[in-house]
Amino acid sequence: MSNYDGLRLPSTDWRAYRGVLSRRVFAFLIDYAIIALLWIPAAVVVFFLGIITLGLGFMLYPALFVIVAMLYFGMTIGGANQASVGMNVMDLAVMRVDGRPMDFLTAVVYLVLFWIGNALLTPFILLIGLFTDRSRLLHDLLLGTVVVRRSNV
Repeated sequence: MSNYDGLRLPSTDWRAYRGVLSRRVFAFLIDYAIIALLWIPAAVVVFFLGIITLGLGFMLYPALFVIVAMLYFGMTIGGANQASVGMNVMDLAVMRVDGRPMDFLTAVVYLVLFWIGNALLTPFILLIGLFTDRSRLLHDLLLGTVVVRRSNV
């Protein structure tokens, strides 16, 4: 039995969405600190891979942070908890509106849409959450997901 089995998408319980935006900001900071720490051993592996492959492995360095972040979010949000480590600390979970669990590919697309939204609307990305139902951001609306507080689900 996974942790997702106890989660149901609340459509009318306003407590599940209270304080979600501020918690998402702190979860973001925690997650990217973890990704930065995970990048260090990955960089060491790529260094030795570059030596073994006579320099070809060094071409992974420009994309290494993206690869580490995609693996991290794909395995955490697409995993049984339906939340990254930062989201777990902040008591949040990502759910699909149709009720199906998040899988690895959907979690990676969720991350890519977040990055595109950040690139286009950097300072204003959180403003979208102030005017949408359930405090959903642009990538939530595009992908059909919602972030809820775990304790009120």
